Amino acid sequence: MSFEFVRQVMSPEELKQRLPLSDYAVRIKKERDEEIRKVFTGESDKFLVIIGPCSADNEDAVLDYLSRLTKVADEVKEKLIVIPRIYTNKPRTTGEGYKGIVSQPDPEKKPDFQEGLMAMRRMHLRAIDETGLTAADEMLYPENWLYIDDILSYVAVGARSVEDQQHRLTISGMDIPAGMKNPTSGAFSVMMNSVVAAQASHTFLYRQYEVNTTGNPLAHTILRGATNKHNQNIANYHYEDLMHVLEMYQERPQLKNPACIVDANHSNSNKQYAEQPRIVKEVIHSRRMNKDLHSLVKGVMVESYIEPGSQKVGEHIYGKSITDPCIGWNTTRELLLEMADIL
Repeated sequence: MSFEFVRQVMSPEELKQRLPLSDYAVRIKKERDEEIRKVFTGESDKFLVIIGPCSADNEDAVLDYLSRLTKVADEVKEKLIVIPRIYTNKPRTTGEGYKGIVSQPDPEKKPDFQEGLMAMRRMHLRAIDETGLTAADEMLYPENWLYIDDILSYVAVGARSVEDQQHRLTISGMDIPAGMKNPTSGAFSVMMNSVVAAQASHTFLYRQYEVNTTGNPLAHTILRGATNKHNQNIANYHYEDLMHVLEMYQERPQLKNPACIVDANHSNSNKQYAEQPRIVKEVIHSRRMNKDLHSLVKGVMVESYIEPGSQKVGEHIYGKSITDPCIGWNTTRELLLEMADIL
């Protein structure tokens, strides 16, 4: 047989017993979840900024970044809600390369999922306890959700996963906001269908159980740009694109809490990471020009770290991405302050 069963890793229950939330973390998550939920329901007019490294590969560097971020988040809290990206699973287009801390707690060593699961949860717990910020992560593997379902305040489903049935059904059982990205092809209909599925109730097989879900009314869309058959990147953050998403929501009145987040990097930036601040400002401008877009567009995603750009695994440049390039800390701070000023 083609599968080699290496070892059985700990269950979500076992991991939570080893690394439980503090009383402080439980309280902070409850408060943060409610604050973020109100943005999606329209009870709050604050703007979400989901920001941080492309991949959270080094616990100390990530916590250093977050310690800086929390200070600025406090400065802009009247206008912005900052949700740090702590992405512990990374999709790979060809299946090659660093797949995240869950797979490789040390990017230069072989995969070790037992240690990786502990590294993932430990980093998220440190983030809450040391900064008071609950985070966002990408749900690359639906079966991993229960390892951190008591920690996260936001989940994203990536462009390569959004058409997958198990992702859609798992999102339908969550009680936090979950963003469904447009696929790499760019088809808005696929993204919208994913939201429809995620907001509905389902019965399905999950981790050896038959489960029922009630649907997630906070499931929403994320625009991240597209790639055509000639491998050219096509942006979809412009005013006309946002209006098209609005129209598609209006054609689906059964959907609750219409919302759109714009990913300022990936195909939207043509993979030019330094363009992210400009894109964010254009999105805010479009939002200001139309009251319906003001209600629809709830926030942006930005890839940011301590040092700008990216490096290869093994270069050991502190606070620099080993996956997609990111804007650096000085640019990040300026952007957040400017966003608060122009909103």
